[in-house]
Amino acid sequence: MNWMRHISIYFFLSALIIIPGIYSLARYGVKPSIEFTGGSRFTLISVKSPADTILQSFKEYAPILESFDDTGLTIKSKEISQETVQKNLDLLKTTNPEIQLTNFETIGPALGKETIKKTVNALIIASVLLLAYISLAFKQLKYGICAVLAMFHDTIVLLGSFSLLGHFWGVEVDLLFVTAVLTILSFSVHDTIVVYDRIRELSHKNKNVDYVSLINQAVTETMARSLNNSLTIIFMLLAMFLMGGETTKYFSLALLIGTITGTYSSTFTAAPLLVVWDKYFGSNK
Repeated sequence: MNWMRHISIYFFLSALIIIPGIYSLARYGVKPSIEFTGGSRFTLISVKSPADTILQSFKEYAPILESFDDTGLTIKSKEISQETVQKNLDLLKTTNPEIQLTNFETIGPALGKETIKKTVNALIIASVLLLAYISLAFKQLKYGICAVLAMFHDTIVLLGSFSLLGHFWGVEVDLLFVTAVLTILSFSVHDTIVVYDRIRELSHKNKNVDYVSLINQAVTETMARSLNNSLTIIFMLLAMFLMGGETTKYFSLALLIGTITGTYSSTFTAAPLLVVWDKYFGSNK
């Protein structure tokens, strides 16, 4: 099948996903957790009182109910001391004597800003190192640039998705999300390198075949491997998302979105970008 004949369709499909995400990022941004904004988070167990009653007792600290299930009630608020929380609980014990405080954490605004700075630096360093490594490994700058562009494609899709989830469903991004983003960058590039390596092998074996045909053949030969490898990961992440705990639910979702887009981009973004590069910046020799 001539995969590279439909490049405009692949870019159009990518635009359908990326443009709403970029719009959402520009207008709404993402909803950061307290790791980035600063504040307090604490969990109460043995809760018998209504959630509204408990939130009302902390109203001056703008409390937000994060979760309420059999394991306890988790609240996020402005910065508050553990002693203040305990004093408020002592008042609640008149109607709910078994209520207890656990898993208390406070992060100051300065630490939150430092976390954002380190996250951005990590993404920049990873991008530069990957660009340099792939360009050197394939001895041509175009491979590094196209791979990094495909990687940015996956990153924008993931960030845009969580921007929309944050705006409409209140989903927050935390340090686990940052871990997911960095993991997906690695996965995306790994899959792209498999395709690029096959292109390089074919170019050495078939000197008289045009570059677009080589890319098309490489995509065809690596398609089944890429899908089989990715589907095993996708099924596992889907199970984690559907049946895992609340703390890893959106971490699993981020990895799931990234794995799907990474599989797509390695074939339908990274390879077509090489075709576009070859068309506008010179033929492959």
